[in-house]
Amino acid sequence: MTPESISDTARPGLGTVVLEWGRIGCIGFGGPPTHIALLRQLCVRRRKWLAEREFEDAIAACNLLPGPASTQLAIFCAWQVRGRIGALVGGVAFIVPGLIVILALSALFLTGTPPAWVRGAGAGAGAAVAAVAVHAGAGLVPASWRQSARRVRWIAYLVAGIAAAALLGPWLVLVLLACGAIELVVRRAGRPGAAFGVAPVMVPGKTLAVGALGAGVLASVAWVAIKVGALSYGGGFVIIPLMRADAVDHYHWMTGGQFLNAVALGQITPGPVVQTVAVVGYAAAGLAGGVLASVIAFSPSFAFVLLGARHFDRLRGNPNVRAFLDGAGPAAIGAIFGSAVPLALTLTQPWQFAVLGGALVVLLALRRGVVLTLLAAAAAGTGLALAGVAIPQ
Repeated sequence: MTPESISDTARPGLGTVVLEWGRIGCIGFGGPPTHIALLRQLCVRRRKWLAEREFEDAIAACNLLPGPASTQLAIFCAWQVRGRIGALVGGVAFIVPGLIVILALSALFLTGTPPAWVRGAGAGAGAAVAAVAVHAGAGLVPASWRQSARRVRWIAYLVAGIAAAALLGPWLVLVLLACGAIELVVRRAGRPGAAFGVAPVMVPGKTLAVGALGAGVLASVAWVAIKVGALSYGGGFVIIPLMRADAVDHYHWMTGGQFLNAVALGQITPGPVVQTVAVVGYAAAGLAGGVLASVIAFSPSFAFVLLGARHFDRLRGNPNVRAFLDGAGPAAIGAIFGSAVPLALTLTQPWQFAVLGGALVVLLALRRGVVLTLLAAAAAGTGLALAGVAIPQ
């Protein structure tokens, strides 16, 4: 489907796009599953701008791209109903509400010395973040496993991703790319006589060169943000080890505890989870750094849709892209699991490990939602802080 296939009488005005996509940006708590459900309700069931099959195809196409898939889906749906200007307007309306909220919370948690109850809330929610990572990875395993016809290699890629996220930090992306390249080579070797094509999914590697230019804190923030936006295969948690290595270990913009707060804030605020990078930018350079980080992190998503939306059908049918993702995909899931290791190692207080254990039970055994779990963990931390229990700085 293209924007031209919607009649002029059915085509929504830009004001409608702003209101509808902005509404989803305001109420989209819970990450990608919530965003997809809200977009389906709007575009397929209520407004009937898209057919169910067209919407499913849009989800599949966006899942083939690096970067935040639900954000790309929001931009792509806006492109389908109102063209390029609609994609720009709808995408911005979807992103901005969450950005405003997360920057306001960044000021509360990162500026000066917050009161004990605020630090307790952050330490409690942060303690549950590793459990959220495990929950996110577990949610992706069944579909990926069912789609794989090569189970031994799938397991090998998964293990490689776990090890890379737990041990390698900033080099994780190279492992993901290597797993994709290995699967591509193996598949092509099994089809003699076929020429290698250039998979569009590799375009981000070219984009990254610009991040090495410039100097100073804002240039460093921009470099971190472009990696977050262009290399988050499989979901936002994939880039957590990379982002932590930059923000905590390399640039020292944040403490380990503050980074846990950043990840928790990205989960409990509405809109895209990738907004976590705005907290990192705020820690590095204040409001300007937070806005810059968000703008740059989401730029690849806009570029992929605006420049390539008409070719998404061919992207989905490209065997080279499919083969690459069959290797990189399980590795990305493994990286999500592996990201729980450095996150858990950041915890310093015994009560935080108890909160982590409780969060695992709530998410995996009781199957409660992520936002509810993090809020409960924050409430536990606040209560302990008010009771005089030691809170990590």
